[in-house]
Amino acid sequence: MSTPTFNEVSVSVSNLTYTHAPPGGRPLASAVPAVRDVSFSLKRGSILLLVGGNGAGKSTLLYLFAGKRMLQQGEVKIFGKDVFKDYPDNLVYLGTEWAMNAGVKRDIVVSDFLNSVGGHRHQKRRDHLLNILDVDLDWHMHAISDGERRRVQLVMGLMGEWDLLLLDEVTVDLDVLVRHELLLFLKDEASKRGATIVYATHIFDGLNDFPTHISHMRDGAFVLDPTPWPLDPSSLGVNSTKIPTLHSIALKWLSDDRALRIKDEKEGRRKKSRGARDALGIPIPTDGATFFKNYDYSH
Repeated sequence: MSTPTFNEVSVSVSNLTYTHAPPGGRPLASAVPAVRDVSFSLKRGSILLLVGGNGAGKSTLLYLFAGKRMLQQGEVKIFGKDVFKDYPDNLVYLGTEWAMNAGVKRDIVVSDFLNSVGGHRHQKRRDHLLNILDVDLDWHMHAISDGERRRVQLVMGLMGEWDLLLLDEVTVDLDVLVRHELLLFLKDEASKRGATIVYATHIFDGLNDFPTHISHMRDGAFVLDPTPWPLDPSSLGVNSTKIPTLHSIALKWLSDDRALRIKDEKEGRRKKSRGARDALGIPIPTDGATFFKNYDYSH
């Protein structure tokens, strides 16, 4: 690839729609799309924060960007390449499922583990990350905490010179100091090397100076397309020149999302699926024989 410039488009998405296969062999058309008609682009050096509640489509979007799902409708290109057919070697995806894998909980010393995945080829960056993430090379993978195992994952994933980094909730296990140091490192990678980062998280403390763009997802679609940060207060309906914090913006967006969902449920546009089921008017048997018969799985 030619020498990159900060004007180069790193991520290009057009008319992307994706639906998970419904259970029971039902046709795909009967399911609600997890991602709906998403289109946007990012240039090198961008840091995009995906804001949205659980089930908003953030993880599915990152999976598609990482080439982990075959596209059904639309297009995703990473540095001009079709991400599924021509996976770019400068893309790194880090999600929460890695630390839960039984293979990384075996009795292997961290130094040996990192060397087995190429740590010796990236010694300078590896050592820098070991210091940032406060990792002990003598740790045994089976004997450390989830947070410490997460730090090892981050060293492993970040020690190469990646150009696009997809992060899905991987900072959730980190203590506040390590997370702060990691965010400084990532911001430096974006500003100096022109690396692009797309980050989905539910922890917004300490992020005000981190992203270059933010977005708001709801029900698989963008309510707010990726938009330069900080936002114009007038676009948020705030009568002030003071920019609200990311935490306060995310809290308002998620509160509005929940209120809209509840309104749709009450007015019959959406089936109620969350919260207490007695609100659905389903009778609960009062006699023991009938109640326990409902949970007799011996037949």
